[in-house]
Amino acid sequence: MPKAVQYRRFGGVDVLEVADVPRPSPGPGQALVAVRTTGINPGEARIRQGEFAQRWPSTFPSGQGSDLAGTVAAVGDGVGNVAVGDEVIGFLPMVADGAAAEYAIAPAEILAPAPTSIPLPDAAALPMVGLTAWQALFDDAELHAGQRVLINGAGGGVGGYAVQLAKRAGAHVIATASARSAERVRSAGPDEVIDHTSSSVADAVTEPVDVLLNFARIAPEAFTALAALVRDRGVVVNTVPTIETPVDEARGVRAVGVFVRSDAEQLSRLVALIDAGELRVAVAERAPLPDLADVHARAEADEISGKVVVVVDENGE
Repeated sequence: MPKAVQYRRFGGVDVLEVADVPRPSPGPGQALVAVRTTGINPGEARIRQGEFAQRWPSTFPSGQGSDLAGTVAAVGDGVGNVAVGDEVIGFLPMVADGAAAEYAIAPAEILAPAPTSIPLPDAAALPMVGLTAWQALFDDAELHAGQRVLINGAGGGVGGYAVQLAKRAGAHVIATASARSAERVRSAGPDEVIDHTSSSVADAVTEPVDVLLNFARIAPEAFTALAALVRDRGVVVNTVPTIETPVDEARGVRAVGVFVRSDAEQLSRLVALIDAGELRVAVAERAPLPDLADVHARAEADEISGKVVVVVDENGE
């Protein structure tokens, strides 16, 4: 029987187990994907811990993994955008069983063709974080050429894409990083890199910025200090749901909280940039499926820097 990572109750990494499961069948509008890799994202740990139980009620056993890279194995009625044998990527809805499995069901409408210029297993490093960066920059911040943007938490999975996309859009990019991630952040091409572990970011930014993107868990007072760097009628965009986004109505500074959504069109645009050599996919580590719980534990202990993909099918058969 196919294998999948599941949990039967909310809790820590110890609730995760590799189980034998029936091979699912796609319904109308769905595709069955033979998974090559999935990704590790912070939100998945909070779902597993029950933090979002009211927003997304879970049924047990429940799965893990929202990033998906694999090959279409079957399609349901009414599916015309993908066919059996297509290599695809996608960002699964939070209510899905998850892509940490040999087979995953996905709404066909969320799937995009996988990049052809990189190995298929690496493509799982794109969907969730790439879409988050795109939506934060262009849907919410409405970034355009000539603006100054401060990216706080550029060393994480989202930050690397945000730096590249903002530079490509013609912005002046200031990125924060730790000593551990500084070199990787510099390789994404920002104009300035600030080591937040050795200096005050608020003091190091000497001119106002038009856009502040926050991708890191920081103290409320630190977030407020960064928001003060935003010029009048600028915008603060925050992707961390557990932190309130500072707003300054007196100066016309907008505050936007982002929660990423599936968007196959945007994902296809990101793929096109990758295949054109204009966007780089960075994979820090590949881990086998049985090690998923260990990877979660290391991520929660802040022992991982960069994006990890979990290999479900090493041979792609």
